[in-house]
Amino acid sequence: MNPKTKNRSLAYHLKAAFDNSTFEATGDKDPRHIDWLRSSPFWLSHLALISLYWVGVSPVAIGLCVLFYFVRMFGITGFYHRYFSHRTFRTSRVVQFLGAVLGASSAQRGPIWWASHHRHHHRHSDEPVDSHSPKQDGFWWSHVLWFLADKNFPIKDELVKDLNRYPELRFLDRYDYVIPLLYWGMCYLIGDLLATHSPELGTNGWQMLVWGGFVSTVLLWHGTFTINSLAHKWGSTRYKTGDDSRNNWFLAILTLGEGWHNNHHHYQHTARQGFYWWEFDITYYILWLGSCVGLVSGLKQIPEGVRESSRAP
Repeated sequence: MNPKTKNRSLAYHLKAAFDNSTFEATGDKDPRHIDWLRSSPFWLSHLALISLYWVGVSPVAIGLCVLFYFVRMFGITGFYHRYFSHRTFRTSRVVQFLGAVLGASSAQRGPIWWASHHRHHHRHSDEPVDSHSPKQDGFWWSHVLWFLADKNFPIKDELVKDLNRYPELRFLDRYDYVIPLLYWGMCYLIGDLLATHSPELGTNGWQMLVWGGFVSTVLLWHGTFTINSLAHKWGSTRYKTGDDSRNNWFLAILTLGEGWHNNHHHYQHTARQGFYWWEFDITYYILWLGSCVGLVSGLKQIPEGVRESSRAP
């Protein structure tokens, strides 16, 4: 074991959990080394699901759980992915920041980190250096373990120079648990207010924290991660992309349109990943509505010639 790993104190781990500038890569020969204490919020959120036995359930808790899943999924798909990673539309600096906050509430780290690793993925999709390739490293690594590994914790700064110039985005990356903690606190507060003012709804602060906070977030993690794992194993191939990307209608429903993954790897520069009218892409529909009211502009489309080219046999 690397001496750095051995000598890390509890104070270091606690500080690193909230201030990413503190984190130091271990340099271990094992590229799959995971700092389990640093990543404890991830697995503790899963463990917290046991508390469902005590907090119970109510229709309003389930409803808000589903609502918060899809709202925050749009933060990932619309902003972390299609805006920050691929720049497929334009928006104001205020909307850019609000979209970054919405994405950050999903507890998938900051927008700069997310974009840097996604851009790296497109440069090396399913190659040995791809951070999350099921072809190279198997399902569980591509689905979740890569996200926890030390080697994938640093931002790939050379790929995100356009984003690093915004101090507010750097703040969200450095303190990437601030927004999730505020979100979880908001869930508790909503439940507590409902218990006080609408007790007939049968919910309370703890129940809403578990359902709206932890259940919704765990589902959101694994919903997002299916694109890294299942969307490279399960589905149809329309285009020759040089990798194992697939189109999958079921994953497209779970992820608001991201399941048209083979389309996306064929042409990543469009805001619309469902290339045809029958390919349901709710993220694009929301972005289109945003363009109608002036919140976003310049939604990039796929050229027809590109859409009809390089089809797989």
